[in-house]
Amino acid sequence: MRFGSIASVTSALTLICLFQSATPLAVSDKLKPEEIIQRFAAREAEFREVWEQYTYTQRIVFQVIGRSDQAKEQREMIVEVYYTEDGKRETRVISDRGSLTSVGVSKEDISDAISMQPFVLTTEELSKYKIKYKGTERVDELDTYVFDVKPRKMKKRERYFKGRIWVDNIDFQIVMTKGKIVPDYRDNKFPEFETVREQIDSEYWFPTWTEADDVLHFGGGMSGHYSVHVRQLITYGNFKKFEVGTAIKYGSVAEGESEPQ
Repeated sequence: MRFGSIASVTSALTLICLFQSATPLAVSDKLKPEEIIQRFAAREAEFREVWEQYTYTQRIVFQVIGRSDQAKEQREMIVEVYYTEDGKRETRVISDRGSLTSVGVSKEDISDAISMQPFVLTTEELSKYKIKYKGTERVDELDTYVFDVKPRKMKKRERYFKGRIWVDNIDFQIVMTKGKIVPDYRDNKFPEFETVREQIDSEYWFPTWTEADDVLHFGGGMSGHYSVHVRQLITYGNFKKFEVGTAIKYGSVAEGESEPQ
């Protein structure tokens, strides 16, 4: 989110950890961390191919939180991913209501919400990241492998994930992600988020919600320091698999709205 004209917002951030920290257990001699990485990266490549065959809608909510821990500013967008009759995958904004005045919703905020969610780590992208095995963890009745992920080197105008992923030990797919999209910029900061996936088509794990609750720090030098407590929620719905020869759309674009860049 981009810093603009801002009133002083002094809200203490309390991050709610939904799951306990990973237990540093050794991986079985039959399955080394490198093998797990190769397996889940291959499955993530399969997931991405399947994911791109589906249409869906996203509800994206940006909030600024006041002293009473209630939203004092809110912007809500409904985004549709659909296929045209000639089989072209498109994204468009169905509705866009409300606004934030303490901070601005930047083009990177919207692009991250649409393009970087969910974070998918395929075989092709492994070379971009350093991946460190952290142990195993029980997550919502699932046994998972836990890895820390960070970019090896960040190229200009490219966005990356930095954080932790949980990989199901049976399906070898990412079922939860916690971290942030990087890099931050001087006047454009991004919150930490948590994404949870669920099995939608009985085989692959699709994202169902992403939530962020963070304090963004701006300024420095002569301009002083400013902190803004923000929340963001992304939910997914209306999953439908595209069939050749059909066009799937869910609604009309609100008047004055345009497709996101």
